[in-house]
Amino acid sequence: MAVHITGIDPGSVAEKYKILPDDELITINGEKINDMMDLQFYSTDTELDLLLIRDGKELTMHIKKADEYTPLGLEFNTYLIDKHHSCKNKCIFCFVDQLPKGLRKDLYFKDDDERLSFLFGNYVTLTNLSRSEIDRIKKMRISPINISVHTTNPELRVFMMKNPRAAEINDLMKEFYDAGIVMNTQIVLCKGVNDGENLKNTIDKLQSLYPQVQSCAIVPIGVTRYREGLAKVQTFGRDDCRKVIEDVHKWTEEFYQKHDMRMVYLSDEFYLRAELEIPPTEYYGAFDQLENGVGMVRNLIDNFNDELEWAEKFNPISADIATGEAMYPIFCQLIEKAKEKLDGNLDITIHCIKNNFFGGNVWVTGLITATDIIDQLKGKVKTDTLLLCNDMLRSEQDMFLDNKTPRDIENALGVKTEFYPNDGLRLAQRILGTEY
Repeated sequence: MAVHITGIDPGSVAEKYKILPDDELITINGEKINDMMDLQFYSTDTELDLLLIRDGKELTMHIKKADEYTPLGLEFNTYLIDKHHSCKNKCIFCFVDQLPKGLRKDLYFKDDDERLSFLFGNYVTLTNLSRSEIDRIKKMRISPINISVHTTNPELRVFMMKNPRAAEINDLMKEFYDAGIVMNTQIVLCKGVNDGENLKNTIDKLQSLYPQVQSCAIVPIGVTRYREGLAKVQTFGRDDCRKVIEDVHKWTEEFYQKHDMRMVYLSDEFYLRAELEIPPTEYYGAFDQLENGVGMVRNLIDNFNDELEWAEKFNPISADIATGEAMYPIFCQLIEKAKEKLDGNLDITIHCIKNNFFGGNVWVTGLITATDIIDQLKGKVKTDTLLLCNDMLRSEQDMFLDNKTPRDIENALGVKTEFYPNDGLRLAQRILGTEY
């Protein structure tokens, strides 16, 4: 099967050797090219033999590159070249299944694509991998691969994911372990299901696979008010979270004493819901699980405080900030500290936005909708600038989860919206107007 080339990058190797749009690529150095993973892996040599189809006829082309990592400069219909692999599981905790109708179409697609794990850090369950895909991971030494484990109890994993192939998790991780593949893992913790003794056994198993299992993030189940017809689940309250934190620290202490590092981390949400202090910076090591919400709050606090401490001049702005329930107390603490530093010369108002749109136990800033912002801030904004975290927007930075735009907020509230990255340094610089 050949892949269709749709364009050629100007000044690229492909242009130099007169590869054309509408050519079809079959093999590189005798290896079939099916997707972007194949293309990246097999095009790293400095000398390449390409087998193409042009106008229905096969064409062989010998290419020399100055550097093995110089890309060929080929364009395709999609960045994967191939279609996304969709998820075949029906997990009892799946957030996509809990979405209301009428949101952006892309939100309803459940991916489970090992290529996205390597390219973009997505987590995969391994239940959709064919034998050839497993062998390719080992052959290409694709590392790290990010795995949604949830439990290493085969029967329980099948129950949680509603897929008989979920039982293969231990065999597959052992196979990757033997092949030297690095794995990052995650556990979505469901109260009364994979917690307690099941969680202890899962942690023990993952720690036994160190150093190939590099890290594990434990995150609490997220529940919206749209669970009609789905499995009944329980959420974690304050005391539940405190018990989980206590247990996990106890079960990982021996590993920590032996290796002088942690492999298993609890997400920030557990500490926030437990109403406990976020652990210190050294707790998080290399922050391997930052994208899973592990250490994100600590990172934000540290960066904000560093800017506050080291800046020499301040030109603070007047603004309102809207944030989710989880981060509201953290933001209040940061702004109070900044006000003390500036002798009260800081006109910032923090607004706590309750997620009425999704309901349930959803309280993170990234899932706030424009609808809730508008409904809850009418008549309450004190300045002409509303600062919002850009995690609320899709990657194109133009639309909220509820299909509304920043302009909708501006028109409804009579303010100018500004978006800051989820980074304490950038937030501090914008609020404080710092100079060195």
